Amino acid sequence: MSSMFDFNDIDSIEQDGFQGFFSIEHLTHVPSLIPKTQGIYLILYSANTIPEFLTVSTGGHFKRKNPNVNIRNMSSLRSNLVTMKNILYTFFVVASIIVFPDCSKTSSKSREPTQPNIVLIVADDLGWNDVGFHGSDIQTPNLDRLASEGMELIRFYTAPICSPTRAGLLSGRYPDRFNLRNYVYSPRHAGGLPPETETLPELLREAGYKRTAAFGKWHLGHSHIQYHPNNQGFDYFYGHYNGAIDYFTHKRDAELDWHRNNQPCFDTGYSTDLIEKEVIKFLNESDDFEPFFAYVAFNAPHSPMQAKEEDLKIYGYDSSIPEEDYPVGGSRSGERELDNYARQGRGNTLRQTYSGMVTSLDRSIGNILHCLTEKNLAEKTIIWFLSDNGGAPNYGGNNTPLRGAKHTEWEGGIRVVSLLCWPGKISAGTKNDRMIAYIDIAPTLLKIAGSKHQVGFDGINVWESIAGNPLPKRYIFLGNNGIVSQEWKMNQGELFMIEQDMEEQNNIAQENPMIVAQLDSLIKDFHKMRPKAEVEIQPEDWIPPKNWNMPE
Repeated sequence: MSSMFDFNDIDSIEQDGFQGFFSIEHLTHVPSLIPKTQGIYLILYSANTIPEFLTVSTGGHFKRKNPNVNIRNMSSLRSNLVTMKNILYTFFVVASIIVFPDCSKTSSKSREPTQPNIVLIVADDLGWNDVGFHGSDIQTPNLDRLASEGMELIRFYTAPICSPTRAGLLSGRYPDRFNLRNYVYSPRHAGGLPPETETLPELLREAGYKRTAAFGKWHLGHSHIQYHPNNQGFDYFYGHYNGAIDYFTHKRDAELDWHRNNQPCFDTGYSTDLIEKEVIKFLNESDDFEPFFAYVAFNAPHSPMQAKEEDLKIYGYDSSIPEEDYPVGGSRSGERELDNYARQGRGNTLRQTYSGMVTSLDRSIGNILHCLTEKNLAEKTIIWFLSDNGGAPNYGGNNTPLRGAKHTEWEGGIRVVSLLCWPGKISAGTKNDRMIAYIDIAPTLLKIAGSKHQVGFDGINVWESIAGNPLPKRYIFLGNNGIVSQEWKMNQGELFMIEQDMEEQNNIAQENPMIVAQLDSLIKDFHKMRPKAEVEIQPEDWIPPKNWNMPE
């Protein structure tokens, strides 16, 4: 068969028993004449490979006679000719064109235009006033750019601590339903996110997202393998099970807590950097044919207080200056090897160390965004960034001008930095002042992904609000005695018109007894969600398993 091939001759080729190979340089009349019921596959041979024939049956099956063949789906060959010609500079390319009936109606590789890639990025204990676009002295150029290119959700609410927020954003349900509210899954806590819970990655997989990966901090149970991310909808996991690991040794309670899937991982380096590199590796393995979901949960800037020296120097670090007395943070009494825990990476001051941690986080986010751009995936990817709760001033965070901090239902504990970016879909440099919450993430992303699953959630799909339309009237339960609506906020019996009083300075409870009574009644109803069950704690003499391997 000639090495010159004209696509106009496509109809004269018999599928049954077709054999051949063709130089890519000589492809002409690229497939405008090929019926839509057919597909094209291109087989590329590397320069040191001797081309061999393939035999193709009418059923579209083929036998690979050369194990070094690399198959790429080229269903739109015309638009990829330039790329193919560039490949010729580094590869001796010989192509075999195989024509067979298209199975796109049933193939999971067929990508719907309504299915963007999803990157959900969570910071840990980032304060309201710890980003440049809120006037902070901390350098966050990449988050600033994300805010200018996307939308800031200026009334985005979470739970006041870590594990409850993560349970809510991955399930779309209040964490109270899992008996989770005022505690996190610390080393000695048993239990976790119930395995029967339908999670965001599980539902995305049903909607066609075959690649679902979790990176960084899990914090939703480690006492049994049933709580592992791989058993909660993620086909890939890289990171740590506990909170507050040492950023450099990756240990908690004297055991290594760094994993690839369910196996211990001995990668070395600063945890923020390792998470970033693994996410970029995941993105580089992605293509246009299958949408993906990447849940990127950095442990920064949560304690323990540790930063890289290069980032400390940005904020004036001088090794000759004595360190001020500030807490290490993270660990709890009774844990082992505390004398060696989190001693590396401490700056001269608490705020200096925290600032370095935030700037490192920002740089990693910037590198992830750059990778999306380089891969031409930016316009096909929706990015949702948030902090899991407000900042902790005792560990460097700053929530000015909001009242309160992490662990409280005041605005400083539960009103967090949140950004959305999707080029061409979300207007750049905009602000959304509608009340949106962590429990809205799952139903919203599922709707955007084309999933028909919109039941069983406490949250709602807020995409219409992001598009500029009003949301229905509703109340968000903040935990304990806190509740908020678009207009009202009540916490610990104090009432505020929160739209005008974000600093919670003017308590108007006495002037509005009927509103107080109504909100108090709603809080009591929300409390009924929580099952009457004891929180499971490991025995006093318990020590974690080697390398935090989850028992079966």
